[in-house]
Amino acid sequence: MILENIFNMPPVKGGRRGVSDADDEDDDYRKRRDRNNEAVKKSRYKSKQRTQETFTRVSKLKAENQMLEDKVKTLTKELQFLKELFLAHASNAQTPKLEGVDLEKLLEDIPDEKEKKT
Repeated sequence: MILENIFNMPPVKGGRRGVSDADDEDDDYRKRRDRNNEAVKKSRYKSKQRTQETFTRVSKLKAENQMLEDKVKTLTKELQFLKELFLAHASNAQTPKLEGVDLEKLLEDIPDEKEKKT
């Protein structure tokens, strides 16, 4: 009978403990869990903040890039117009200042930045 009672009892973790020891450990465990839960919440919040800041920065950089591309197009058109104006003026006026100036070399297109890198 005594042996049956021993085998039917649930195992005791960590040996025998008094009621107050179990309560203390439960309190410690609960405190650790609560601190861990707060740390996880804080970590996830910071991660979301960083992600949002990254998306905001990407949007700003895309807008800035588009603005700069538009500016390049505008300046390229302006340069072409000024070249044509210069050619028209140079062909109509034979001035000594333009003698010896290689107009073709002067009016060559400036290579794009992409072409320079390759």
